[in-house]
Amino acid sequence: MSKPMRIGIVGYGTGGQAAALLLGRDGHSVDVFEQAPAPGPVGAGFMLQPIGLEVLWELGLLDDVLAHGARVGRLYGETCRGRAVMDMRYRELDGRLFGLGLQRGALFGLLDDAWREGRSVHVGCRIVAVDAERGWVEDADGQRHGPFDLVIVADGAASRLRGQVAAPRIDRPYPWGAQWCLVEQGDWAWPGELQQRYVGARRMIGMLPVGTRPGDPVPRLSFFWSVPACQLQHEGIDPTRWRDDVRAVWADAADRLHNTPVPHGLAQARYRDAVTRDWHRGRAVLLGDAAHAMSPQLGQGVNMALLDARALRDALRQHAALPEALDAFQRGRQQHVGIYHFWSRWLTPLFQSEHDRIAACRDLVFHPMSRVPGGRGQMLRVLTGTRSGWFGTLRLAPEFLEALDGSRTMHGDLVAG
Repeated sequence: MSKPMRIGIVGYGTGGQAAALLLGRDGHSVDVFEQAPAPGPVGAGFMLQPIGLEVLWELGLLDDVLAHGARVGRLYGETCRGRAVMDMRYRELDGRLFGLGLQRGALFGLLDDAWREGRSVHVGCRIVAVDAERGWVEDADGQRHGPFDLVIVADGAASRLRGQVAAPRIDRPYPWGAQWCLVEQGDWAWPGELQQRYVGARRMIGMLPVGTRPGDPVPRLSFFWSVPACQLQHEGIDPTRWRDDVRAVWADAADRLHNTPVPHGLAQARYRDAVTRDWHRGRAVLLGDAAHAMSPQLGQGVNMALLDARALRDALRQHAALPEALDAFQRGRQQHVGIYHFWSRWLTPLFQSEHDRIAACRDLVFHPMSRVPGGRGQMLRVLTGTRSGWFGTLRLAPEFLEALDGSRTMHGDLVAG
């Protein structure tokens, strides 16, 4: 853009935070509208892939997230009877690469602290309407805000504003969700690995090291328990039976939960599959899960939101007119996101469903197929977020790879695998 813009952002999750920081640094005037009275993280922990780490490196936050996160070099999953289903190691793609398990509170706090200049966050303000053509937004009390040169809708997978910007082609909830919590890592046997255990597709436990967060130096693990969405409500959960069910799948994980109150110590997560043909209209644009919600099977949600924010910043830099900038943003990101939408949609029934026969086939063939040299490289590209389209590659900056390599050497850190 040839001159600074007035930008309104709806939602202060990762995508909204990153967009506010990147666009504010470019001299734009940014107002954020967040419905929560006290903004904060939602969820327990997640995996930052190299593509997400690169955005944080560009923001000058790489050292901070590495200081708090847990480096993960291997993703391993097996049946509760010990049959390997998945075994993916970052070093087999590039010895400098790794994932970073991170608490949502850590990333939220780091992004929040980084945005100070020109900061404007309207808390407890639920936006219910967007005038995409004129750039106004309206809150639940009937107050209008604007006009804005650009409105960024980043209000998450369950966005109520998505359809006001662009009619979705797909917008449906997944029938399965998850219960989450953080537990102390202690002497956990796999501090550099994401470990999962499966019983068919009906039961899945994940344990991800997620490090520390500002104000809490205790390393923690993020616990994930897959259940049908209809069973997520706390009412009707018998604590003893719930713990017995977890122990039957993975006793080591159950032992880590001895101090976790059940069910009230468990967070609930629901997922959606949302696809829109167009991501923008007039002065409004969708970003993050509001544009492309998907299941968590590939663990790319936070990473995609970070890439969206950077791509939008770049498009606004490179194009003088807003329509051309938003077109360029959409084309570039859809090319990357599309393959992840495809694979997450097809992989989800293999891990979260009642399809026992499909899960049995998964247990027999998934791991052997992943050892095929050509196929393994493709899987690792998808894992790291560097797959673009069916056969393209999203290149990581050489300077970023040097920074990763240097940080590993400097800290003497080792990751499993």
